[in-house]
Amino acid sequence: MKNIKKSNVGVSKSVLMFTAGFIWASIGTMLIILAHSWLFPEFSSTSHKYAGIGVGLALMIHHFGFLKITDKNLRRILSMKEKNCIFSFISWKSYLLIPVMIAMGKILRHSKIPNQYLAIVYIGMGLALFLSSIRYIRFFIKEVRK
Repeated sequence: MKNIKKSNVGVSKSVLMFTAGFIWASIGTMLIILAHSWLFPEFSSTSHKYAGIGVGLALMIHHFGFLKITDKNLRRILSMKEKNCIFSFISWKSYLLIPVMIAMGKILRHSKIPNQYLAIVYIGMGLALFLSSIRYIRFFIKEVRK
């Protein structure tokens, strides 16, 4: 038993950054695609107005909310020593928020709120997630280049 080395099965910081960016971008894309399916089964100027409002909302959510979360996660990842669990790309507190966000999405989708109004929220959240994922990917590229 003395000869058995303790193995470290964790992943590097760069993998954590890539994982975070990939997941944020994937979820953001999923929300945008869903909103698009609600707004653009047929093209109309009204649909474009709702999409524009969603983009404006996304820029605010991205700038005033998600960038702070992204920076906090990146500081935490960059301060880590050695290799860590693949699931440590976000904090454990954020994992508590995930079921709440999923439940809110399900409640909204099954509410009587018209889809074009929901599309504004989905574009806002989806595009904000996607834009914020770019910061993770930028840091990932910097880390890989080191």
